[in-house]
Amino acid sequence: MANSMLEYSKTVLKKVSFDTLLFCKELKKALKTLLPEEVEELRVWLENFITDKPELKKSLIYLKA
Repeated sequence: MANSMLEYSKTVLKKVSFDTLLFCKELKKALKTLLPEEVEELRVWLENFITDKPELKKSLIYLKA
């Protein structure tokens, strides 16, 4: 089930990527529910996902906290 939460979080983030504030809000929610190793996997995915979306780069700050 844990992996499905990670996949669910990725799906939600893809769907809200049109809105920076909503994206950040959903990212914060995902970080609260995922296990530490899943957070690391999400970080790697996120870095790849936002390469062509510079407006979402500020969301990386939540991974540093």
